[in-house]
Amino acid sequence: MQRQPRGADAPVTLFGPDFPFAFDDWIAHPQGLGAIPAERLGQEVAVVGAGMAGMVAAYELMKLGLKPVVYEASRMGGRLRSQVFEGGQGVVAELGGMRFPASSTAFFHYVNRLGLQTQPFPNPLTPAAGCTVVDLEGRTHWARTLADLPPLFSEVAGAWAQALEEGAGFTGLQQALRERDAPKLKALWDRLVPLWDDRTFYDFVATSKAFAELSFHHREVFGQVGFGTGGWDSDFPNSMLEILRVVLTGCDENQHLIVGGVQQVPLGLWQHAPAAHELRHWPAGTTLAGLHQGAPRGGVTAIARAANGQDLVVTDTWGNTQSYPAVLTTCQSWLLTTQIAVEESLFSHKHWMALDRTRYMQSSKTFVMVDRPFWNELRSSGWPQMGMTLTDRLTRGTYLFDNGPDRPGVICLSYAWMGDALKMLPHGTEKRVQLALQALRKIYPDVDIASHIVGDPISISWEADPHFLGAFKGALPGHYRYNHRMYSHFMQDGFAPAERGIFIAGDDVSFTPAWVEGAVQTSLNAVWGIVRHLGGATHAANPGPGDRFAELGPMALPD
Repeated sequence: MQRQPRGADAPVTLFGPDFPFAFDDWIAHPQGLGAIPAERLGQEVAVVGAGMAGMVAAYELMKLGLKPVVYEASRMGGRLRSQVFEGGQGVVAELGGMRFPASSTAFFHYVNRLGLQTQPFPNPLTPAAGCTVVDLEGRTHWARTLADLPPLFSEVAGAWAQALEEGAGFTGLQQALRERDAPKLKALWDRLVPLWDDRTFYDFVATSKAFAELSFHHREVFGQVGFGTGGWDSDFPNSMLEILRVVLTGCDENQHLIVGGVQQVPLGLWQHAPAAHELRHWPAGTTLAGLHQGAPRGGVTAIARAANGQDLVVTDTWGNTQSYPAVLTTCQSWLLTTQIAVEESLFSHKHWMALDRTRYMQSSKTFVMVDRPFWNELRSSGWPQMGMTLTDRLTRGTYLFDNGPDRPGVICLSYAWMGDALKMLPHGTEKRVQLALQALRKIYPDVDIASHIVGDPISISWEADPHFLGAFKGALPGHYRYNHRMYSHFMQDGFAPAERGIFIAGDDVSFTPAWVEGAVQTSLNAVWGIVRHLGGATHAANPGPGDRFAELGPMALPD
């Protein structure tokens, strides 16, 4: 049963706005996600990629009675990568996704199913951060709330809120989302799509009445330290639609981390045995790991149509080939041309254009483990030794992770995107640490961070990883049509026969790149598509995303 519209105090969730379908209700429904014909039970289907999208799809397909065969070219977990520090008592560095908004209700369905613990993420100006240090143009400000900062920062925050209201009717739009009033939400959102698809985030800010009445310096501060999770200038070239989605659906606020590392979620689904009443065909206690004898297959090097014209042939890195009636690819779309030889006829030219034109953003992180959370020790002024730090220096964002007084702490010395991330690309981890410490020494001249470092530091540049080629998608102006083609690809009834049976999922397929909820929702779309492709259907009491796509699907702009 779909959730009924709710009142003004309902929480913000990732309910649309492009496709306002209640994925959280669908996966929690007692009737399950559907049924496949009896003759299909136990049949193998391929899932390429063992990240969050791949694991959710494999887990749900297993429950339906299929046998997912998971392929993974690198590490299980994808960009949910929690790397353990050597000798660190299980202390981790979150190299990929690390903060998860409470609005990600489908993702947290699986977090809760696995019994994992969460806690608030130490974002700027949140209680979890303790205090926030803003360092701009050589001036350092200490704050626990926005009111502690000079009036300039409140002016910037106020202008942003006003710009959203004037340019997008933000309050009414978000209220429709809170109430899950799909017709109203679609009407309001669909009006904005043609207005803002061709315009950048910076254009929205610079031409808004709220910011036009202020100085350039206000826009500069907004770009450097921003609001919520930090500075946004790395996103200034992106389509404004992408930014509107982020703030509308609460992705930039009320964020949480997964205690012990978020990689536990995809790895947990690999090991988790659904309840017996949830499983069709398989005996109680069945897990994905058990169906694979403990490990996924290797990487995929080729996907082609089988000689029978129906099945798809998958070739792995060792030259093994196997035929499947359906294949789901969850890797980043560029890998379908650079790492995997995908037969060209499997996608239309329009879809290939969308897959190839996807634009990925760079991202760099550098972590160190320290002997204790020394930053909590108070100065004579009453402020702690350090705080969550936003700066225009090389580090950009520095985050402090307190694992308790008896365990090592972790400092993300630098979290940077785009040009700031590329500055780190040529350097090894030790050099990155040195550069970060030099920058932070100018903010904290009396704190010897290096004296607290234990163990080996950890860093990553996602654009340098051949299995990713970037951290996440950042849609440019004019990319809405490409995103629409990718997102709606699971609706294959109108496809030529040669293009059916291969499906795509992942946060870059979604309208909310960089957020794990997009990976979860698109994987669930693909599950529906695979079930239908194999002759199955959803239960009448629990229609799936494809059943409601004609009614709720994203608006289409003319080509």
